[in-house]
Amino acid sequence: MTQVKYHVEMSENKQPVDWRLLYKDVIRVFKKDKEIRPKTLGQQKYIEAVRKNDIVFAIGPAGTGKTYLAVAIALSALKNKEVDRIILVRPAVEAGESLGYLPGDLLEKIDPYFRPLYDAMYEMMPSEKFQKYMERGVIEIAPLAYMRGRTLNDSFIILDDAQNTTLGQMKMFLTRFGFGSKVIINGDITQIDLPQKEHSGLTRVAKILKKIKGIEFVYLNDRDVVRHRLVQEIIRAYEKEDLRNQKKE
Repeated sequence: MTQVKYHVEMSENKQPVDWRLLYKDVIRVFKKDKEIRPKTLGQQKYIEAVRKNDIVFAIGPAGTGKTYLAVAIALSALKNKEVDRIILVRPAVEAGESLGYLPGDLLEKIDPYFRPLYDAMYEMMPSEKFQKYMERGVIEIAPLAYMRGRTLNDSFIILDDAQNTTLGQMKMFLTRFGFGSKVIINGDITQIDLPQKEHSGLTRVAKILKKIKGIEFVYLNDRDVVRHRLVQEIIRAYEKEDLRNQKKE
């Protein structure tokens, strides 16, 4: 039903969708019965951008499949031996990386923040294989602060919730990039948790990197939301409110 609604909406906006072309993209992961396909034109553009570029920024609201597709593409690359490992990164506890007061060891402290990535992983590969890869370091999770000083070759690196990185953290992360690697950076600039939103590295990086070949920015919007229709309506309502507030300022 969601796909029919999307088709109707795109047709009304004079952007008819060729479903045969859209569904020709198939991402095969570790579960044999699981095939991932783009569900919107924005998602298709996202997948194509990753195929053609070494670094891709996917910017858009919740529910547009940014994290889900990033994990699917990374697992497909690992399965096909295009990379040796997957590294999942995100800023923990907003951008402050303040993990010290939390109970448990490092993995226990950061576990809640990586739950969306875990959920996608478990859906696309058997849990025992996921645990085995974690133990062997084939799949690694790391708070953003722990990336400093590393150079990552032959890796697929996903930075999630990138809107909560500072400009300095974004530079540090991007310069970890090594030979034979791919990077996906996901973020939602409407959900910045930094004390000063203008300090978000994600909002400023496009101006700095936009002319570099091999880097692409993909912008998803409410039409790419693939969750319950109410999520789409909520995003649109908040966007309207933001516009009203900007006009008042």
